[in-house]
Amino acid sequence: MQSNKFLSLLGMCRRAGRLKWGHDTCLASIRAGKAKLCLLSADASDRLKREFARAADSGGAPQVIATPYTMQQFKDAADVFAGVLITEDEGFAKRLSELHQNGSREDIRV
Repeated sequence: MQSNKFLSLLGMCRRAGRLKWGHDTCLASIRAGKAKLCLLSADASDRLKREFARAADSGGAPQVIATPYTMQQFKDAADVFAGVLITEDEGFAKRLSELHQNGSREDIRV
């Protein structure tokens, strides 16, 4: 199976128990100030994207990234079919953010 570094790391985050998903769970994490990084799928609704951008601006201010990946790609990588994902882990958040900023799409073997 081939994947890229961002999606591979997302899978590692899930297996490590450091990934949260779903609307209510992620919103609660942001409001509690625990979220370090919020990831939105490419096919998430505009309403969901606006809601999480507002929540991040008003409480805790984690970084919000609109990824180029679909919910199906999230599922394939992390076994989570959701439009919004959160990590409360600083290390995973930092590395995922770096990979996103660098546009990491290098193929690697998983």
